Amino acid sequence: MTDAWWAPYLFIALAGWIATDIWRWLGVVAGNKLKEESEALHWVRAVATALVMAVTAKLIVFPTGALSHSPMELRIAAAVIGFIAFLASGQRVIVGVIVPIAVLASGLLILGL
Repeated sequence: MTDAWWAPYLFIALAGWIATDIWRWLGVVAGNKLKEESEALHWVRAVATALVMAVTAKLIVFPTGALSHSPMELRIAAAVIGFIAFLASGQRVIVGVIVPIAVLASGLLILGL
């Protein structure tokens, strides 16, 4: 083993890349063989959506960093208003990202936080 300061970072980067890249390639290979309307692909989409929503809910209910100083009501309101704007805009993702950020930032400015 080397005493270079960068060696642990290189090891972490390589180990992380190898561990995740294998699954990405297996996903590409398996995904190319699935039909668009297959039951397996519906399941994969459902699991992916559930994971994204779980992380989002965790960030709203148990935030870290600067977000932890904001009131939960403001975080929930930003998420709800952002979702409504997302649906009203024809499900445009950029609207679903910008609107809740603007609501949260405005609320923090108004509250002086």
